[in-house]
Amino acid sequence: MFYLCTPIFIPNLVEKETIYILAIESSCDDTSAAVLHNDKVISNVVATQKIHEEYGGVVPELASRAHQQNIVPVVHQALLKANIDKKQLSAIAFTRGPGLMGSLLVGTSFAKSLALGLHIPLIEVNHMQAHILAHYIDEETSNKPEFPFLAMTISGGHTQIVKVNDYFDMEILGETLDDAVGEAFDKSAKILGLPYPGGPLVDKHAKLGDPKRFPFPKPKVGELDFSFSGLKTSILYFIQRETKKNPKFVEENLDDICASIQYTITNILMDKLKKAVKETGINRIAIGGGVSANSGIRNVLKNAEKNYGWSTYIPKFEYCTDNAAMIGIVGYYKFKKKMFATQEITAKARYVI
Repeated sequence: MFYLCTPIFIPNLVEKETIYILAIESSCDDTSAAVLHNDKVISNVVATQKIHEEYGGVVPELASRAHQQNIVPVVHQALLKANIDKKQLSAIAFTRGPGLMGSLLVGTSFAKSLALGLHIPLIEVNHMQAHILAHYIDEETSNKPEFPFLAMTISGGHTQIVKVNDYFDMEILGETLDDAVGEAFDKSAKILGLPYPGGPLVDKHAKLGDPKRFPFPKPKVGELDFSFSGLKTSILYFIQRETKKNPKFVEENLDDICASIQYTITNILMDKLKKAVKETGINRIAIGGGVSANSGIRNVLKNAEKNYGWSTYIPKFEYCTDNAAMIGIVGYYKFKKKMFATQEITAKARYVI
């Protein structure tokens, strides 16, 4: 079990029947604010930054400047859509890390200032923990995994398998040794000449292609760890070799190439999950993070229910990518436990569960 900061105990706050959490997420290139009424989301506003498309990836300095421009209107819109006044807020939750330091500083500074001005508690949240606990947002159409369960968090910056014993008791069983799965998708797309962000485009083309047309090697690393740098290199060399023979190779085979890349990545993830289930004896599997929006991964995971007898949990699409609602649900559970941060709290670019 871990506590990410020294708690401040404020009496009687948790005895309120109604808890309103304003949540702020600014770990990368999306500025987001949400309002939760207890564990229900009543607003979730996200401002995306289109400027990074020109550079083929996120530029940290540009991201932090855009957060400065977006954070006030985004928070304002979240409160308007929730139809509540800021004086009704019970606490402010914010992403402390991990992420881009400049981006995190914007959200951290804003959250600290607002909490201080309103004289309400401040709650810091680990971004990766939020991806996991997004499953506990109260939605009529979703089931919540029972503890313990295995969570696979897959995003542009992270790939992990986590054993979740309780809301704040988590153990990393395996993680990437180099590149994350989201980066593998985006860099592969770049090799194919697809625009940024390329991951969703690979998924789109993969639906139309033959996943077994072009076999790619799987990395051999630790039992539950991941590595995607070698796969990216093999895809690069494959494309270079084939385009020498036929300059129109990518154009003529794009769907099959994308399907083969997605099939390989999905198999790598599933192989590790199968090992984790075997080692732990836990067959409740939840995924989270931006890459969990990938249709191939979702389909394979749902098929695992009938093929392996697993119970699988996939969050709504809007809670897969970076968003403040998932920060808010962590804030809600921390509020109930009085796990509050001090005004001395600082952002952390590297922040493990």
